[in-house]
Amino acid sequence: MTQLTPREIVRELDRYIIGQDEAKRAVAVALRNRYRRAQLPEDIREEVTPKNILMIGPTGVGKTEIARRLAKLVDAPFVKVEATKFTEVGYVGRDVESIIRDLIEASIRLVKEQHSQRVRGQAEVNVENRLVELLTHAPKKKPTNPIDILLGNRAKEPELSPEDRDKLAVRQDDVRTRLRRGEMENEMVEVEVEEVTPRADIPGTDMNMNDVLGGILPKKMKLRRVTVREARKILLAEEEQNLIDMDRVYTEAIERAEQHGIVFLDEIDKVAGRGNGSGPDVSREGVQRDILPIVEGSTVNTKYGPVKTDHVLFIAAGAFHVAKVSDLIPELQGRFPVRVDLKPLSVDDYKRILTQPENALIRQYQLLLGVDGVSLSFDESALDAIAECAWQDNETGENIGARRLHTLLERILNDIAFNAGGGDAPEVEVRIDADYVKKMLGADLHRKDVRKYIL
Repeated sequence: MTQLTPREIVRELDRYIIGQDEAKRAVAVALRNRYRRAQLPEDIREEVTPKNILMIGPTGVGKTEIARRLAKLVDAPFVKVEATKFTEVGYVGRDVESIIRDLIEASIRLVKEQHSQRVRGQAEVNVENRLVELLTHAPKKKPTNPIDILLGNRAKEPELSPEDRDKLAVRQDDVRTRLRRGEMENEMVEVEVEEVTPRADIPGTDMNMNDVLGGILPKKMKLRRVTVREARKILLAEEEQNLIDMDRVYTEAIERAEQHGIVFLDEIDKVAGRGNGSGPDVSREGVQRDILPIVEGSTVNTKYGPVKTDHVLFIAAGAFHVAKVSDLIPELQGRFPVRVDLKPLSVDDYKRILTQPENALIRQYQLLLGVDGVSLSFDESALDAIAECAWQDNETGENIGARRLHTLLERILNDIAFNAGGGDAPEVEVRIDADYVKKMLGADLHRKDVRKYIL
C-alpha cells in the first residue's frame, strides 16, 4: 500500500475536492492508521480495529467523492452501496453479506489488472506469434466429432515436408516484419473466441448456472472475422488470462479486501428508526441489526473462500435531515467512533468547484466543445453569476449541492453545444460573460427566498 502521510493524503484530495477539510483529515488519519497498524507486532496487530467514519452532511457536498478518491489513491478495493437496498432477513431484497461479495469482486478486478500488467510483455510476444500463424495458415474447416468436442480434443495438423517448412518460415518472417511496421492492421483474420452466454442467476444466491456447470461443460467457441487490430486486443486478453495464476489472484484479492478494503455505506440515515415501535421502522431496525455483524467483524462465505471483515474500513454517510444520529441503534453508533459534519457549500466554494479541481466542470466543457472547434472561455463576472445562482437555488429550493452546477451549465451552454459541429464549421472563440449567463438563466437569478415569510 502507498505510504502517504495524512498531510500528503489531504493534499491529493484537495486536487479534486473543494473544502470539507475536517472530513479529509478524518479519512487521511484513518488511512494512515492502516499503515501504522501493519508495522505493529503480529500479536497486537489483530487487536487494532479500524476507526470507522460517519459523515453527516447534505447531498452534493463531496461525501462519496472523498471516499472514492481515497480508495483510488492507494489502489484499495472499494464498493459503494445504498443502505436502502437492503432489507432484514425474511423480506424481499438484498442481504447485507452481498456487500462483502461485491467488495471481493472489486478486489479481484483490481488484482487481476495488476497481474495482467506484469505478464503483458510475454502476452504481447505470444499474440504476435499467434497473429503470424493466423496470417500464414489458411483456416481448415474439418468435420468435428461431437465426442471430441465434449472431451476437448482437437484435430492434429498434418506434418509439412522440409521444403514446405522452409517456405513457411520465410513467409512468417515477412509477415512478422510487416506486423511490427504496422502495415497489416487492416488485414482480415479469423479468430476463434469463446461464445458469450447470458448470465443465468440462481434465485436467492449470487451464483449463476455458468459458474456451476463451467467445470463440466466445454466452452462454446465460434469463429469471428475481424481486423488484425481488433484481433490483437482479443488475443491479448486471452493470452493474459492464460498466463495469470488465478488461484494466486483470488488469494491475494481476499487478503487485500480484508486488510485494505473500503466500504462506503450511503443513505445510512434512511434506515434509522424514528422511535416508533411499529410500522416500517421495525424493518429499518432489522437492516441495522443485519449490518451490525459485518461492521463489527465477522466471516462471510463467498465462492472464492471465507472473508473476514474485522479490518475493513466502513465509511457511512447520510444527510440526517429528518432522522438523527441518535435514531440509529446504539450498537451501530458505537461502531462509527469518528464523526464529521460536512458543511453546506458557499458561493466561493461553488466558484472554486467550477475552475480549481483537476476535473473542473469548466475544463470538461472546454474540452468537449473543443472537439467541434469551439474555444470556450468564461470571465470572472460569469463565474460569479453562476456561483451565486447555484447557491441561491440551493437555498430557496432543494439543496443538491455541487450537482446544481451541472444543471446550470447545461442550460447556459445548450445553444452553443447544439449549434457546434459539422465538417464545414469554422473554428470559433466564445467568451461567456455575466450578461449571457443572466440571459440564459433568466428568472433563476432573481428568485426570492420566500421561506422567511412562512410562519
